[in-house]
Amino acid sequence: MHLKSGQGILPLPQGEGARGRVKKGEGKGGSMQGLATAQHYKRPYERPFTKTERHDTIILFGGLTYTHDYLLEGALKGLGYNAKFLPIPDNNSLSIGKEYGNRGQCNPTYYTVGNLIKYLQHLRKSGEEDLENRFVFFTAGSCGPCRFGMYEAEYRKALADAGFPDFRVLLFQQCDGLKQGEESGLELSPAFFITLIKTIMTGDLINELGYKIRPYEVEQGMTDKVIEEARTILYATLQERKPFKKALKRINNLFSSIQVDYSRIKPKVKITGEFWAMTTEGDGSYKMQRWLESEGAEVMIEPVSNWVQFMIWEGLQHITERKGIRKNYLSTMIQLKIASLVFKFYYNSFRASLGFRPDPLPSQDRIAEYARHYYNTHISGGESFMEIGKHIMSFKEKKAHLVISIKPFGCMPSTQSDGVQAKVITDLRDSLFVSIETSGDSEVNVKSRVQMKLYEAKERARQEVAGVLNKHGLKIQQVGEYSRKNPFYGMSRIPHYVAATAGNFIEMKAREIATQDA
Repeated sequence: MHLKSGQGILPLPQGEGARGRVKKGEGKGGSMQGLATAQHYKRPYERPFTKTERHDTIILFGGLTYTHDYLLEGALKGLGYNAKFLPIPDNNSLSIGKEYGNRGQCNPTYYTVGNLIKYLQHLRKSGEEDLENRFVFFTAGSCGPCRFGMYEAEYRKALADAGFPDFRVLLFQQCDGLKQGEESGLELSPAFFITLIKTIMTGDLINELGYKIRPYEVEQGMTDKVIEEARTILYATLQERKPFKKALKRINNLFSSIQVDYSRIKPKVKITGEFWAMTTEGDGSYKMQRWLESEGAEVMIEPVSNWVQFMIWEGLQHITERKGIRKNYLSTMIQLKIASLVFKFYYNSFRASLGFRPDPLPSQDRIAEYARHYYNTHISGGESFMEIGKHIMSFKEKKAHLVISIKPFGCMPSTQSDGVQAKVITDLRDSLFVSIETSGDSEVNVKSRVQMKLYEAKERARQEVAGVLNKHGLKIQQVGEYSRKNPFYGMSRIPHYVAATAGNFIEMKAREIATQDA
């Protein structure tokens, strides 16, 4: 008798012992003796990716935004690897993931696993051969309280069932352990991680500028053209391993050419939630970011860099509470402190090259302080306390009119946060918050719920701007006329007074607007 698994055919023990039967007359412990012949399961050996294969093997990866994935391809090529990012997962990827995956997994698993299989099937249909030797897939692995810890097993199981039983999946924590006497094909050196982190930072900044400027552009489509050109510049910079400063200055000039009209009153919508669901720009989030823009909102996305900053903060919290217990307490603390300072230095230096138009990363200490009264900051998994803290920060610091939490169906950490959000909403009183679950279907129902809250957010934005106009004795028509006569451009910085960009613009230019006809 045999059992088919994701890694091939495993023989099952035969006979009474295998079935655990107890014969008549057996005393205590008979059932345990009957199981003695059962064999412990061991994960099948996977052939490593070695240094000698580096030039002939293509590393596939994906899972972030298009900008991030595109730039990471350039970065990996600059480090000497053959790399190719996968397309953004769509609902076809979801269907394939469900076909070959186990039941009960979360959407990111189905989308990303199905996306890889779809790409490999496309290669095979187009005549590509020897895929299991010529390609490897690189992804992050983890453990924890949610289903993220099972992603690795899902990749292997689905690949085997789809006809790629020997396809290699590389994880961050595995690569050093897979050398098997040879040098690893993927060297996770400090230079490797520094390059990847810098690449993620630049991707965050380009995305943020797009979402800040695009809703107010005078010439429709101009922002997307500039973003495409900015990606090309950064890709070449990463591939050729040149300094970022000159490239970012060029990009600054490109964005500075986009004329904007800040007399348009738009509500600010903050997106938070489970990491993948709130990051992806495809069907996995119902293309929520662009859809919100089409509905008249200015979207505040969550930078991937904030997640890196959170992991450093969590490490600092963990080691701080073990002072006097851990022998390496001091050295670990110093390393994490240095990592935090260097990370902020690079991020802010990149912001400086872009005229400080992108916002600084929010303080993790402040987010934790906001959340601490509602959520234990020691509870790990998913976004931990950050969903709570970001919600409170968005309204107490007048950063957004509406907060949307996006999570996959059944996501445990985000569901836990949602239970706490009910108390937060009660205490804040004036917050607008909506939590949505993505399942690949029910898109109309989800967007209908968001539209109802978005209508309220639009009303709040109008009231907020009306308050600013009354304060200065102005009318919105005067602001529109001033904007037409005095062109304003995308990289001009606007001080923060209220949530609405239009309100901040009026506060900054109130005197000039009032005296334009004098």
